[in-house]
Amino acid sequence: MANIYRPTPGSQAPEADVFFSHRLFSPNTTVPMHSHAWGQLQLVSGGVLELDVEGKRYLSPSQYALWVPAGVVHESFMRRSINYYSMNIVPELARSMPVETCLLTVSPIMHAIIADLRQRGVTVPQTPEDKNLVRVLLDQLAGASVSRAFLPSSTDKLLQPILAALEAAPTDNRSFGRWALELHTTERTLARRCRQLLGMSFTELRQRHKFIYSLQLLRQGASIKQIALSLGYNQTSPYISMFKKYAQCPPEQYRRRLS
Repeated sequence: MANIYRPTPGSQAPEADVFFSHRLFSPNTTVPMHSHAWGQLQLVSGGVLELDVEGKRYLSPSQYALWVPAGVVHESFMRRSINYYSMNIVPELARSMPVETCLLTVSPIMHAIIADLRQRGVTVPQTPEDKNLVRVLLDQLAGASVSRAFLPSSTDKLLQPILAALEAAPTDNRSFGRWALELHTTERTLARRCRQLLGMSFTELRQRHKFIYSLQLLRQGASIKQIALSLGYNQTSPYISMFKKYAQCPPEQYRRRLS
């Protein structure tokens, strides 16, 4: 059953120059199209946040944060139960932030500060100590690496079948050469399209789909060996290496964080 959550209207005055909000979303929750008068850094734990902006979809695992500039109309969807936390920043303090919606890598320092503020229930920093923590967060955000989308999309006729197949079956093991044959093109042409239109190689694209799928399997309680085998790995070490590349921690540690 779908759930609808309607956020505070964007025309409402912000609570402070920087303020925070926390909410636990139920599975299959949609946040309809809306915008804010402030920039919003959205973080989640326990799942993946999906966000649509002008027909473009963003997926944000918990090691990334979604940055949505002030005034940008967006819609969110949570397929599973998610702990949601947002850092809201007025435009005057967000001048060093990207001008477009994007993913930002969350550093361990940011994770620690945000976890502390959330645990203490801080929504508006009042003490000098908490205001200092916010300044550190803003400094960390200014230097965070930017990714336009964790899972890119494209309307290109050669890439669409690949994207659709990986979306439907992340463990699809068709080789790059096989795809080139099926699409009646050359591997060189297909590789060039991937780089130009997706910003990454086919191998990177497939790994990211496998990573997102493995998050679901971790939540379901599958063992690391079971997950590795289901993703097409003959042993656990390649899967663990792939997971650490995106999550900056091993899968078992990530699972403990979820619990």
